[in-house]
Amino acid sequence: MDQLTEAFEAERSKLEAIAYRLLGSHSEAQDAVQEAWIRLDRTDGIDNLGGWLRTVVTRICLDMLRGRKAPPEDPDELEQLPTVRRTPEEEALVADSVSRALLVVLDTLEPAERIAFVLHDMFAVPFAQIAPIVERNPVTTKKLASRARQKVQGTPSVPNGELNRQRRVVSAFLDAARAGDLHAILAVLDPDVVRRVDATVLSPGMSAELRGARAVAEGTAALAARSQLAELALVNGRVGVVLAPHGKLLLALTFTFTGETDRITSYDVVADPARLSRLSLAVLTAER
Repeated sequence: MDQLTEAFEAERSKLEAIAYRLLGSHSEAQDAVQEAWIRLDRTDGIDNLGGWLRTVVTRICLDMLRGRKAPPEDPDELEQLPTVRRTPEEEALVADSVSRALLVVLDTLEPAERIAFVLHDMFAVPFAQIAPIVERNPVTTKKLASRARQKVQGTPSVPNGELNRQRRVVSAFLDAARAGDLHAILAVLDPDVVRRVDATVLSPGMSAELRGARAVAEGTAALAARSQLAELALVNGRVGVVLAPHGKLLLALTFTFTGETDRITSYDVVADPARLSRLSLAVLTAER
């Protein structure tokens, strides 16, 4: 038993990494791995322990995904998000190697697509080994992963040069917002910029629309703590921002830009669940 426990613990971190990417929830991932340990304790004669555990954990996750009726984990509401900025060191401690934006996109996939994509593209598991788990043949499993990959990567609605320009502007905006740097925020805003916010996240007395660089910059800088949780993403084929603690989408920002000065002319904060559900979201890949 001591040897079995030691062998299981040697596999635990990899199993939890797989389960987290499949489920998007640390607590659910730990539950899945613990369930695999219980099943292992009842099983004899395993030749390839690592492969057996990976298969069992994946099947447990697949059952959990198929039975899921509500989003995983229940992140704090916006007003309960951190009000104090984390230091880079603190942020590194809580950050996971999987971006929150990727978790949001993975959550839009069908369970079998998610299994095929995560195991093959993120953990290099051969399709022949994935196929029995998702109850498909290897060729169909490969198609599942390909379809999932297309959804994860998305399709930009603008040429590569324009997409890269948008990325630089929005990245500068987000960096400045995280730092609460008023002057840096102003540097990427058009003088006549407009910010619109869905009523669902407005505090009493707040206006749904702000006009002018100074007003918008001050409003943005005031939300520096929340900006720590934001990430770049492809939103409706253009560079945008998502706020998704625990991989659960709370907000998305969409932008328009000037062509001459590389500045933001407007941005919308989308928070209404119905509007969020209509957005096309994808992971923003490296510059092309």
